[in-house]
Amino acid sequence: MRCVAIDDEELALELLEDNISKVPYLELVGSFNNPLEAISTIQEQKIDLVFLDIQMPGLTGLQFIKSLNPKPMFIMITAYEKYALDGFDLDVVDYLLKPVSLERFIKACNKAWELHKLKNKPIEVSKEAEPAYFFINADYSHVKVDFADIIWVEGLKDYLRIHLKGNAKPIVARLSMKSIEEQLPASMFIRIQKSYIVSIQHITSVRKNSVFVGSIELPIGDNYKDQVLALVQSNLNS
Repeated sequence: MRCVAIDDEELALELLEDNISKVPYLELVGSFNNPLEAISTIQEQKIDLVFLDIQMPGLTGLQFIKSLNPKPMFIMITAYEKYALDGFDLDVVDYLLKPVSLERFIKACNKAWELHKLKNKPIEVSKEAEPAYFFINADYSHVKVDFADIIWVEGLKDYLRIHLKGNAKPIVARLSMKSIEEQLPASMFIRIQKSYIVSIQHITSVRKNSVFVGSIELPIGDNYKDQVLALVQSNLNS
């Protein structure tokens, strides 16, 4: 993963370079004391990740992120925790508070690495068209359910409620979340919480802790935030 480092403090930049050298999947393309000096490198070369200080003279890190299009991934580095929310609004991968420990640095890099692999995962083309539906036992019948009609799935202990487009009442079935997740195409659905699987097609907006399906707000679980963020980031520049 090709990266650049930007920090106006020389000692902080040297520490950042040293930390980057310890992560085997990172390739440092350039280091800069000023974000303006890094623009040509980011635009002309394929840069996947930028380590960026926030408080810098002239152009702040947040202003720099807003100025780029398309954007690589960013890991913010700051001495001020108050910038974390601004960073989330800009879809940065992570923010690190100075002084940054190596353990915390590697954790942030691993998050970026997983997002990078997800965005660059090759699309597998099946030789045979897969069915666009499945059958489920409900109401003493085998009910055919089209994947395209599913809006979201709600887990309730040993039961599921499958909310369908055009149906006032959800289908209730005795089935586990794990079982139905294995049947739903990963390209069409995303699990956002222990008890919720949502159709990607029907998501209307995403906020910090919530996914909206029309006027319905569904919570994002802590263990699923990274994959929801990856979904959003993978489509920002498409």
